[in-house]
Amino acid sequence: MNLNIGVIKGDGIGPEIVTEAMKVLDRTAKIYGHTCDYTQLLLGGASIDVHGVPLTDETIAGAKKCDAVLMGSIGGDAKTSPWYQLEPSKRPEAGLLAIRKALNLFANLRPAILYDELKGACPLKEEITEGGFDLMIMRELTGGLYFGERKTVTEDGVLTAYDSLTYNENEIRRIAKRAFDIAMKRGKKVTSVDKANVLDSSRLWRKVVEEVAAGYPEVSLTHMLVDNCAMQLVKNPKQFDVVLTENMFGDILSDEASMVTGSIGMLASASLNETKFGLYEPSGGSAPDIAGKGIANPIATILSAAMMLRFSFDLDKEADAIESAVAKVLKEGYRTIDIMSEGKTQVGTAEMGDLIASHLA
Repeated sequence: MNLNIGVIKGDGIGPEIVTEAMKVLDRTAKIYGHTCDYTQLLLGGASIDVHGVPLTDETIAGAKKCDAVLMGSIGGDAKTSPWYQLEPSKRPEAGLLAIRKALNLFANLRPAILYDELKGACPLKEEITEGGFDLMIMRELTGGLYFGERKTVTEDGVLTAYDSLTYNENEIRRIAKRAFDIAMKRGKKVTSVDKANVLDSSRLWRKVVEEVAAGYPEVSLTHMLVDNCAMQLVKNPKQFDVVLTENMFGDILSDEASMVTGSIGMLASASLNETKFGLYEPSGGSAPDIAGKGIANPIATILSAAMMLRFSFDLDKEADAIESAVAKVLKEGYRTIDIMSEGKTQVGTAEMGDLIASHLA
């Protein structure tokens, strides 16, 4: 099979970690008889440097011609980068929001898996993490507060800002269906997270999710308020299977989930539309403070590439091989600095990529 893949290397550590993911993809393709055809695309700060804007029509058109897009991290240091002297609509993150909307990437999948080998890097007590855990956060990605109307005005001499949180039933229904479909392949349990005791949007969210749940009698549904969910993720993460939630709540909870796995450098991510097209990226930021030092953890990006093979190309065996190679390397004691612990062997970004590629079978 020819894999037609768009590549957005991005900013900060993005080029380094995407390079390692491509290395692993190329090795996987060679072993299993595929070819990778890459199209390089610009987004974020890298696009601003060339075109003056974080996202161009050419990048959108190029992405749409691909079967999937592999992306690094977007953004820079807000205190020092000239990108952040621009108006908000022209900053790197604006391009990220815009491409999600343009490609209709409404479903964000963020698995949070604690490998047994990384228990030492997990900040939770050992009795909580014994046996590890495996949960999936399903975040609605193109609606809610991040995409609502916003304005800043002066009212009665006081500077006042407005951000609108809006969801309609169709937006909620399609992400809920995707969550229940994925739950059917996992532990058949969905925890829907909202703030229905306060927000009208959350009350509609809960109503529509219950309607969708009626079509999945094998899947159990539990509702949980977002503040309670934040506490439960650190108290007992093993209770969760699929966590379904709206855009802003999902943004926060998925980062929290990443830290209880030991490092955000371990958290992969997929953003899907209603076809098999998806944009795959690590959940962590661009980490400009360590860019170019060769110490960034590429595992999240490599695992994102595995998700791409699984969800966009239906290559489950190849995805399994990458995930198994990651587990083998960790079991052998190799660590990047962010997950380093006593008695293990510290390696850099490129060496970690080499090790994972060499363990593919």
